[in-house]
Amino acid sequence: MKHTASTVTEPVKDRFRGLSPAQLSPEEQQSLMNLALALLEEKHRPGEALTSPDDTRRYLRLRLAGYQNEVFGCVFLSNRHHVIEVAELFQGTIDGASVHPRVVVQRALTCNAAALILYHNHPSGVSEPSAADRSITQKLKDALTLIGVRVLDHIIIGEDNLSPH
Repeated sequence: MKHTASTVTEPVKDRFRGLSPAQLSPEEQQSLMNLALALLEEKHRPGEALTSPDDTRRYLRLRLAGYQNEVFGCVFLSNRHHVIEVAELFQGTIDGASVHPRVVVQRALTCNAAALILYHNHPSGVSEPSAADRSITQKLKDALTLIGVRVLDHIIIGEDNLSPH
């Protein structure tokens, strides 16, 4: 009878389990945020498919976390929802950014995007879409529909929560 050695695998250790932000120095907190962003960017790099709306929201939340002014951008996607490019297209003030549909349409055509996700932050921390947010979302949908590009979502990043509309 032949005996084979069994391999014993050690449980995966989670070095971060049980840590709270208060236990970390500001430098450690920044390093951890950078590490988290790098991990999420791996899932959102060109060529990768977007498979989780929650991962996309977390990625955008980390990406926009330190902004003091409003920033508006797009995640440009292929027909199979592979990331082509993540681009911040407009920067504004503490309470708004001017968004020009022509620029978004041009970039979508340049990227040869089939779909996209709109995103922006609210430095006020309130992620509820404003009337202006709803209006620009509809204008962008209308303009992009004319060239065959689907708007899959518009994610607003705020401190209180994440709100798709």
